[in-house]
Amino acid sequence: MLKKGAALVERDLGKKPLSEAELAALFGDRDPRDFLNPRNELYRKMKMKERPPSPAETIRLMAKEPNLIRRPLVVRGREMVIGYDEAALARLAR
Repeated sequence: MLKKGAALVERDLGKKPLSEAELAALFGDRDPRDFLNPRNELYRKMKMKERPPSPAETIRLMAKEPNLIRRPLVVRGREMVIGYDEAALARLAR
């Protein structure tokens, strides 16, 4: 339980990565490239900032390398917060 009273279901993506289908469903009509972790070594090595992969390639890479996903990734219904944003997380917990 969070201090705000919301139950949190955690998933260790290192032990149980999201599949391509799960990622596609999670992102819905959002651009999966917005969820890339720019601190990840593969992100830097592939120079994704300068040459972003296609949305489909982004999902494929995230399924293969979960650390490419920016965290935390918190979902409540259709609302989503990526990265640590205390104010947005507090709004989501209401």
